[in-house]
Amino acid sequence: MSSTPPNPARASERIGGVYIVPLRAFSDDRGYFFESFRRSWIPGVGDMVQGNVSFSQAGVLRGMHYHLKQADFWLVPSGRVRAALFDLRVSSPTRGHTEMLDLGQDHPFGLYIPKGVAHGFCAVVDSFMTYLVDEYYDNSDERGVRWDDPALGLDWQVKKAIVSERDQENPMLADIPADALPR
Repeated sequence: MSSTPPNPARASERIGGVYIVPLRAFSDDRGYFFESFRRSWIPGVGDMVQGNVSFSQAGVLRGMHYHLKQADFWLVPSGRVRAALFDLRVSSPTRGHTEMLDLGQDHPFGLYIPKGVAHGFCAVVDSFMTYLVDEYYDNSDERGVRWDDPALGLDWQVKKAIVSERDQENPMLADIPADALPR
């Protein structure tokens, strides 16, 4: 097995501060191994201090969420999700831009999401996600915007999403006060 790290992260061409990290698996007849995170892959990233796991049945849509204090690094080792990003940051040159990409075992990428970028995902099939965050959980930093708000311009490509009551109650973008948006 090589000690060479996977290909370096590539910056998103659509949203500033987002990085897509190609992952390389080393496999044999027993299975496979891959590195799931290295701080050196993403320029300027701080320490990740908490790891979380999410399992979602096919059709579950989680989001859109955003944080003022926390960045995320997503990885989907099993299944497939359609990830959606929307830049809410008032001072960002890519404000209002979107990006959608598939993550999963057939799409081996890690996804770094900076503070202030709204994010969500829909499980295309039953999926297992791990994610790292650079701040400990703080429910006062849990923010959201409606997943189906036409102002976001997201095409989830799902017929019927299974969405939590909490996410259904997220406000439309136009209803979020300007002073509550990330800078």
